[in-house]
Amino acid sequence: MQTYLVTAVAALAAAAVALLLVEVVHRATRRLGRRSLLMTELTEHSHRSFQVAATVLAVQLAVRFTTLYAVGSPWRQLVLHVLVLALIAAAAWLVASLLVVAEDTALARFRVDVPNNRHARRVRTQVVLLRRLTIAVIVVLALGVMLMTFPAVRGIGAGVLTSAGVVGVVAALAAQSLLGNVFAGLQLAFSDAVRLDDVVVVEGEWGRVEELTLSYVVVQIWDDRRLILPTSYFTSTPFQNWTRTEAAVLGTAEFDLDWAIPVQAMREELRRLCESTELWDGRVCVLQVTDATGGMVKVRALVSAADAGSLWDLRCLVREHLVAWVRDQRPTALPRLRAEVGDTAGPLPWQAVQPRRPARRLPDTEVPDDARVFGGSDDGEARSEAFVGREDHADARR
Repeated sequence: MQTYLVTAVAALAAAAVALLLVEVVHRATRRLGRRSLLMTELTEHSHRSFQVAATVLAVQLAVRFTTLYAVGSPWRQLVLHVLVLALIAAAAWLVASLLVVAEDTALARFRVDVPNNRHARRVRTQVVLLRRLTIAVIVVLALGVMLMTFPAVRGIGAGVLTSAGVVGVVAALAAQSLLGNVFAGLQLAFSDAVRLDDVVVVEGEWGRVEELTLSYVVVQIWDDRRLILPTSYFTSTPFQNWTRTEAAVLGTAEFDLDWAIPVQAMREELRRLCESTELWDGRVCVLQVTDATGGMVKVRALVSAADAGSLWDLRCLVREHLVAWVRDQRPTALPRLRAEVGDTAGPLPWQAVQPRRPARRLPDTEVPDDARVFGGSDDGEARSEAFVGREDHADARR
């Protein structure tokens, strides 16, 4: 009983000394590292794991050196075995926390709260996925090392290696879907096909990539719903990524109107609207007649915005304003179905009359910028070159 008390007292004293030393190191690190991000991360994330690992190590050493007289005692072996298992778990926790500190320190250099954050979001996606993968590897290795401390497990090692081929085939067949998602997640992280905070359209839903893991992707829909998809979906199914290269996007608002609509007046009204709202980013403001069948003309307003959210509001604003403008200023251009009865030479504008003097056609150099999508402005010229090619575009202009 006296020897047991001596061992217990020695273990408690070693634990107290270890806790005291860890606390001194913690306070010194926090005081010296006030201006260092690395030191701050260490004090916040690695303090508890370092405390546990140091305490377990101190207790193990105390028990080992105070029980040298009972080397072959079963209780000594049991206690030391339990302490070894605890030390392995604490060491794995400490290594994982140090990796988290290193990753957070690296991520602090890449800000995602700035307008041009495509590269930062790419790095953040890769680091987050690597963090989860490395933690999973550390946990598996720690469990393997803990199992190898049992003599029975070491004894059946040869049999396990012999049947490893069969077990591997069975495991691969059973986890085919899971492994496919894991490899798909790694492919997404390093292929730059989709990143955190990217705006995507999947399954007919428009949303933002909120979370990206090795097995699934969480898309926050615009109405705050969450769409959870396996990572293999993004490697096997086409989807739209609106922020693949930049956040700025184009959007349309279409109107079915009568042939009496004054297109140029409507185009000027669209230009005045875009220039009066902060939702427009100043790149594209174009109004064109895209179809003229079925007794009506289809007028399309093409506008641009700095991001998808602003574009949605801008498109709604364009629809609302131009609908009110047509209703109040050009009521004869509202959609209608005609049935003419009687003389076709009446005074109404849409009835057959003597042909008027043909209107002067504007030369190509006088066509307004807001009537052309692929030309007329620097942005339009760049868009034309992207679809045609620089040399072909230059030949077409000549």
